Amino acid sequence: MSSHTASQRYFSTRGGSNSLSFEDVILKGLGPDGGLYIPEEIPSLPSNWQDEWRDLSFEELAFQIFSLFISPAEIPVSSLKDIIHKSYSTFRVRDVAPVVTLDADKRIYLLELFHGPTFAFKDVALQFLGNLFEYFLVRKNEGKVGNDRSHLTVIGATSGDVNLATSVETIYGLRAKKDVSVFIMYPTGKVSAIQETQDFVKALFADPLINKTQSLGAVNSINWARILAQIVYYVSSYLSLCRSNSFNASNDHVRFVVPTGNFGDVLAGFFAKKLGVPSRSLVVATNENDILHRFWQTGAYEKNPVHGSAAEGGFVEDGAKAHPSGVKETLSPAMDILVSSNFERLLWYLAYDTQSLSTADVQEKRQVACSKVKQWQSELKSKGGFRVEKSVLDAAKADFSSERVSDAETLSTIQDIYKEREYVLDPHSAVGVTAAMRSAAAAPGVYNVALATAHPAKFSNAVEMALKDEKTFHFRDILPEQFIGMEELPKRIRYVKKSEGLDGLRNLIVDDVAKELN
Repeated sequence: MSSHTASQRYFSTRGGSNSLSFEDVILKGLGPDGGLYIPEEIPSLPSNWQDEWRDLSFEELAFQIFSLFISPAEIPVSSLKDIIHKSYSTFRVRDVAPVVTLDADKRIYLLELFHGPTFAFKDVALQFLGNLFEYFLVRKNEGKVGNDRSHLTVIGATSGDVNLATSVETIYGLRAKKDVSVFIMYPTGKVSAIQETQDFVKALFADPLINKTQSLGAVNSINWARILAQIVYYVSSYLSLCRSNSFNASNDHVRFVVPTGNFGDVLAGFFAKKLGVPSRSLVVATNENDILHRFWQTGAYEKNPVHGSAAEGGFVEDGAKAHPSGVKETLSPAMDILVSSNFERLLWYLAYDTQSLSTADVQEKRQVACSKVKQWQSELKSKGGFRVEKSVLDAAKADFSSERVSDAETLSTIQDIYKEREYVLDPHSAVGVTAAMRSAAAAPGVYNVALATAHPAKFSNAVEMALKDEKTFHFRDILPEQFIGMEELPKRIRYVKKSEGLDGLRNLIVDDVAKELN
């Protein structure tokens, strides 16, 4: 692909796919070898980017950053700008991701990522991803009709009818997109069958029968487009600080503090840092599902399942799930994970950067890194974990640190911030702010930008629990008008009996897609 720079070509972290286009990796989502796609090279921002990009809008910044990773031979300049505008014109504020001051004295700031159509940080990526899907498919299907058209069937799972809202970001990002069908599966009644539902999703992706007729796609956090879109708000927030009167880019330092589950959001910060955004470190803020925190403390990446009463917590209505796999339920359910699906991408870079090979052959070094990643992932699957060498852990600590935040501390932070600032945090953002306060105490003078990942109304039970004794707090005051009456809106639900199993799911999907195409 001579029309592509190295940063516009992609390969799998496990070595099974090489020199792929941006379109290839977006539509595939996951490598056939189970690996995740990364660019052949991380480019550098222009030498004068802080001056030239200082006053650019979010959309203009997105174009500059996306262009580093997308060849104009794939998406022409005018088309890319149209996709970006279509993606971010849906946001309620022009800045898309504004930075607000939480505590000027302690230099703690919030990067508000909940101004999109579904009031969650995922909107920044999923609005873009949905428009990419549509662009590629419309182009593929020009002049085609019926079954000759390329069609993408997106499959996902959520925890149940009481929490279908957890997939609303996906549904909203893909709604009304041409040649895209979306199927979100969930167990009716109790949420305890979520693991079984997720197993059905995996089985469908591996099913040779459905793959003969359907092009299956995933929009979860492993899709490269989601990481790419999230890079933009690290750049925009840094430039926002530069435009403020208090921040001096020549002398002041920044830490980004990220509530973290599947590692995609903080990984975007890693890419921003490698591009050239000055960040002293990235703080991985976990809840009590702390596999990432334990990794940064010990170098061991190991599952730590809990069961029975020890696993109980959180609110089902806010998205807490019962996990047979051993995940603990917390007040910040979007971060309740046993392993982090995007961590593999960082592992690849750590394996590449810490090699003792003297060779300058890039391809050889890549393959060695891919082999190391495969080894680690194999041990994770067969033994429940692995331990990295000291050099790898030291490399990880060069860019990251970590904090673990309990549910009790989450509630306390929501209370304290409301009392001090009359600002209402959702529980995930509260995890980040708790970690940011620790960071500020450990290194006074450093600017800490905590990512606020969701509107507090999305996790009403945890918020009301934290603020139940605050006489000035009334939930109706923070309830967006868009939330009112949502439960009465029409629902499109199809039922498959458990006894019908994989065959029943496959038949429903194939039949529904056939109807859409004809």
